[in-house]
Amino acid sequence: MVEGLTDAQLQEHDIVQLELGQAGQGGHKMLSLEKMLMPLSRVSLPPRITLTVGVAGAGKSTLVKLFVEKWARGKLCTEIKSVLSLNLWELNIYDRLSVEKLVHIACPGTTTPPPSSLLILDGLDELRAPLDFSDSIGSTDPQKELPPECLITNILRGNLLPDVSVWITSRPGAASKIPGGLVDRMTEVAGLGSNEIRDLLDQLIHDTNGTMERVWDHLQCHRALKALCSVPTLCHIIGLSLGFTLHAQDSMHQPLPDTLSAIFSWYLKAQFCDSEGLEQPTNARRTVVNLGKLAFQGLLRKRTIFYESDLKSCGIETPILPGSICSRLLISHISPTCSSFSFSHLLLQEFLAAIHYYSAAKRAIFDLFADGGVSWPKLGFLNHYKSAIQRVLQADGVQFTIFLRFLSGLLSSQVLRVLAGCLPSKEEPSNQRGPAIDHLQSLLSAGKTISSGMVNLVCCLYEMGHSELISAMDEALKTGTLRGQLNPLTCSAIAYLLRVSVSYAQETNLNQCLNYGLVQNFLPQLQYCTNLRMEHNNFKDDVMELLATILRAKDCAIQKISLAENQLGNRGIKVLGKALMVNRTLSSLDLHSNIIGPNGVRALAEALRNNQVLLSLNLQNNRIKSEGVQLLAQALRINRKLKALNIKKNCIEAAGAESLASSLKENQVLQELWLSSNSLGDKGAASLAEALTANSSLTILDLQSNSISNYGLKSLTSGLSRNHSLKHLNLRENSISIEGAWALAQSLQKNTTLTHLDLTANLLHDEGIEALSGALRENRSLESLHLRGNNIGLRGAKSLAAALKVNSTLQTLNLQENSIGLDGAICLANAVAGNSSLVCLSLQGNHIGQSGAKVISDTLKNDAPHCKVNI
Repeated sequence: MVEGLTDAQLQEHDIVQLELGQAGQGGHKMLSLEKMLMPLSRVSLPPRITLTVGVAGAGKSTLVKLFVEKWARGKLCTEIKSVLSLNLWELNIYDRLSVEKLVHIACPGTTTPPPSSLLILDGLDELRAPLDFSDSIGSTDPQKELPPECLITNILRGNLLPDVSVWITSRPGAASKIPGGLVDRMTEVAGLGSNEIRDLLDQLIHDTNGTMERVWDHLQCHRALKALCSVPTLCHIIGLSLGFTLHAQDSMHQPLPDTLSAIFSWYLKAQFCDSEGLEQPTNARRTVVNLGKLAFQGLLRKRTIFYESDLKSCGIETPILPGSICSRLLISHISPTCSSFSFSHLLLQEFLAAIHYYSAAKRAIFDLFADGGVSWPKLGFLNHYKSAIQRVLQADGVQFTIFLRFLSGLLSSQVLRVLAGCLPSKEEPSNQRGPAIDHLQSLLSAGKTISSGMVNLVCCLYEMGHSELISAMDEALKTGTLRGQLNPLTCSAIAYLLRVSVSYAQETNLNQCLNYGLVQNFLPQLQYCTNLRMEHNNFKDDVMELLATILRAKDCAIQKISLAENQLGNRGIKVLGKALMVNRTLSSLDLHSNIIGPNGVRALAEALRNNQVLLSLNLQNNRIKSEGVQLLAQALRINRKLKALNIKKNCIEAAGAESLASSLKENQVLQELWLSSNSLGDKGAASLAEALTANSSLTILDLQSNSISNYGLKSLTSGLSRNHSLKHLNLRENSISIEGAWALAQSLQKNTTLTHLDLTANLLHDEGIEALSGALRENRSLESLHLRGNNIGLRGAKSLAAALKVNSTLQTLNLQENSIGLDGAICLANAVAGNSSLVCLSLQGNHIGQSGAKVISDTLKNDAPHCKVNI
């Protein structure tokens, strides 16, 4: 189990929760059975009401059985003197009962639970009458008879059995009826992980000819299917279906089914075959029709538990014969008071219900959803199909979400071919597929928001084999050509891809194609992306206010978001800062090239004091100036999570560098600091040099284009000599000359950690290179040295060549755009021939000439094939 519950689980169909990746993710803290009934903290009492939720088939009842068995063996919760466990479906046969009778049902011979008792109410969703706390009869009399749902509400409120602890399990939808204030601890049955799914499939599929590998690879490519496999029951159904498909005749070279309709069609086909692969007789097909009627009536009435009377009313004889098709699709439950039946999974009930509706709609005159009520005549399958869509899109139509997908899938000729032999009459491919597709697309085109219902309509298109729209949007997302193509229809298709695609879960590129209205439409779907790129969209502060709502949501799955190259200012960043105070997922935030300014940074700095997940923050080119950096520096004294801070091109000057340096003496977490183009000057460099002597976490320091001269470099090298963490130092495009090179050389002789040094576009000349070459003879850590554009001639090249003959760690040497000439290049090539570590030598722009290039290439090809030379 895990602690907690997400918002989506109280609103969506179980399968939609799994597709969104929310089931089993309500909290990050694992909770063992042993600790479930323990106090939430050292100063609190044990929970009186504990609620455990889980999607259908997750294993809630199995968990209850495990708890009872362990308790009975004295392995957990020994302080509990009595456990009364009750399946709530047992109460459906009673119109009224008292709490004394309820206790007697749970524990025959007992009417009053002893002190320190636990009452387990398993399966709230299986109670036929829904809980209504706003209109429930209150009672404190244990002998007063009440409707079962009223009895439960009074127990949960503490009016009845106030001294008894209660553990109640439920699917999320029914659990949402319980006011949160009544629940002391909320837990969730977590789904199977990837390794557990694979282990279960290994046990299920007897691998021959690579069957298991094909099934596993198929699941890896279909995010939604693999998500469903996190539920043990569904993993069994899907694994059995895919395995049976591969073992069926002529199926090894056919694509595996990737829609729910196709998978459940193969599953039903598998149930028709005995151990020798022979199909069952015709009466089994009639049984499927009767089961379909039972399934549809149950779906209409929100029932998943059925009794003998329900089965008989649909023509299903009891007792159910072992080995029959009915025994394979229905599970029987027996208790001392009564017996009941349920389908092996909710999805199977919905699939059979769709088969019933599909067949009945061809001849029905009135609305099949009316369930005996008065309705207008409806003639023809298409009218009934439209009625089903309307039912799903209603506010209370969540339970028909997957039913509609199955119904749509039955319009696919491939699905009907699989079902041939499973239904009494021969089903021909329907001529209603085209009109159904047109109707779905018209609804999608008219949609104002990209709701979960609209995305479900796209799922319906996919189920019936219409993938043209999805394929077009998939291509546009991959090629970055969405601009100008977004409308309600295409946006719904994109939202569908965000839900099911493995690749888009890793990165969703929505650059240069969005505006306020489109973001507003996408909002319900964006929170389930993990890596969002929304650059170059001309966003204003009002868009940030929208995005902040999903960053604040408990369901938010976003780990990385890039809002670079927009127009976000002070107001929008303040809203973002408040969202970061509560966000628990975002690790990387890119805001470069907006107009945040010092005031906007104040909100981000305040968030950094509290945020415990953000690891990377990019504020490049945001006009934050020294005032803004001072605020960030103060936050860094407290923050213990941020590892990368990019504040390039912000005019922070020396004052800003001083603030950062002061914080770096205390902060031992930040690893990357990017400060290029900030006019730090020698004074700023000196401040950072002082920080390097005390800091032990910084590994990357970028000081490109900061007007640092020899004086500033001497300070830096002093700090570098005593630093033991810095690995990358960027000093490109400064004013470092020969004197600075000598100081740097002395530092490199002492430093043992620096691996990357960039001195591109300085003023080192041959004398400076000679100094660095001397350091390379002794240094044993530097792996990459960039000396492009430093006026290096033959003399400098010879000194580097001599160093390479001794050095054994340098891997990359960049000497582009200097003046070493052919002779210098030949010296270097000869040195590389005896050097085993250098793998990349760049010599472009050195007046070597075509013939010289050939000589060098031939030399290195023969004597140093390990080194790639760029000439």
